Amino acid sequence: MDLSAPLGKSCSPDRWSETARPDWRVSAEPVAYDTAVAEMEARVTAIHAGTAPEQIWLLEHPPLYTAGTSAKVQDLLTPARFPVHKTGRGGQYTYHGPGQRIAYAMLNLKERGADVRCYVHDLEEWVIRALAQFNVVGERREGRVGIWVDRGKGREDKIAAIGVRVRHWVTFHGISINVEPDLSHFDGIVPCGIADQNLGGTSLVDLGLPVGLHDLDIALETAFTEVFGPIGTRL
Repeated sequence: MDLSAPLGKSCSPDRWSETARPDWRVSAEPVAYDTAVAEMEARVTAIHAGTAPEQIWLLEHPPLYTAGTSAKVQDLLTPARFPVHKTGRGGQYTYHGPGQRIAYAMLNLKERGADVRCYVHDLEEWVIRALAQFNVVGERREGRVGIWVDRGKGREDKIAAIGVRVRHWVTFHGISINVEPDLSHFDGIVPCGIADQNLGGTSLVDLGLPVGLHDLDIALETAFTEVFGPIGTRL
């Protein structure tokens, strides 16, 4: 695939901030979910106050389920399997665990156009462009959140989830991309409330790619700069 050709465009490229350069943080060890949420909330407060820069935080979580603001209790099929965390992000139930790259994005939308719809579009574009670097065609689907891969014969599998929250025009939560998680762990929920035999889940390794988290991190950084603009300090 010729990555020099446009793969789509951001909702509005002129929304790039003239001054914002988000810190780029990568955690080497899994981070407890409550710890991550507390750190995100603290950073959101600091960004709003003007005392800290934006941040992109790449990490893994230990195995757990999260319930978004639209989650339905009947979609939690095995409640005792893993810890369940209620969260303020949009969406329904999803799974996080080892082998899945989480990218939490704490960005100041007042510096980036103040348009939540366009922000979500750009998160999708970020994922699509990162996947394209491995010759994986990730696609949006009307009425279905996340990024999907066409497996042929009418089957489509979800490879990335998106869930966001915005406070004082500062974003948090973000995206998750399946690199090599245990896909059977998704069986304990109805992921994102979608129960359809022709819709499932996949990962980069499940697609036959010998890809690790570090490989994806490089792709994510490249794609981020294309969609959102330059990054700042690497942490």
